[in-house]
Amino acid sequence: MNYSKEQILEMMSDNSYPLTLKYNPDWILENAMGSHCLWLQESLTQNMKLTPGMRVLDLGCGKAIGSIFLAKEFESQVWAADLRITPSENWKRICDMNCEDKVFPIKADADDLPFADDFFDAMVSINSLFFYATGDGFLREHIFKHIKPGGEIGIVVPSFQHEYTNGLPEKYLPYMGYGIDKYHACAWWETHFLKSNMVEIVLCDTFPTDNNGNELYRKSACIFNAHEEPFNILAWDDITFTRIIARRKP
Repeated sequence: MNYSKEQILEMMSDNSYPLTLKYNPDWILENAMGSHCLWLQESLTQNMKLTPGMRVLDLGCGKAIGSIFLAKEFESQVWAADLRITPSENWKRICDMNCEDKVFPIKADADDLPFADDFFDAMVSINSLFFYATGDGFLREHIFKHIKPGGEIGIVVPSFQHEYTNGLPEKYLPYMGYGIDKYHACAWWETHFLKSNMVEIVLCDTFPTDNNGNELYRKSACIFNAHEEPFNILAWDDITFTRIIARRKP
């Protein structure tokens, strides 16, 4: 059963994310890519120290609505970097939201980011890093070096509730195309960050309690009427969101 527009709007009226409530739900729905990214972005900013004029990298920005959110709410200068959504597409959205002086769209591959070392004051990444940054050394060699010492790095990624150390259960194997072979649990991500020897962990959780990340996953599936997709039914209790905020060491 699909949810009606009225039911979807009611689900989106979540007072836990007051900044997100400022934005037109239709705009969010039209430009989201698989989850309610403004909820996830706001969950990071509630715990990061963003100030006006900061240079922020939004890596894997998708349609740049999270970048626009950062520019409007924190007056940050945001580099909206994505490999698949073209800068021209994002530029139109940026201009429509009157953020052309604060958000700069760029096509970029995480393997070879076109930025100077120590250039950014902070970085965020929503539902992106797990696709390409799970290999040993990748964060150190390709990502963290672009953030200034003392700068904060905030990510949200989909995760399993616990780590499958002996491989994924057989029931999940038909869904490998979803990228679930790169889903990891919260503790795995903390260890992965620390292996770089470049950051200290400020926060690592599945949202304020260990069930809230799963609730966000479920609500996003319902909002986009994806709750009856076979994978979502199968993984309904097993998927959550992991949130990590780290600080680059001096």
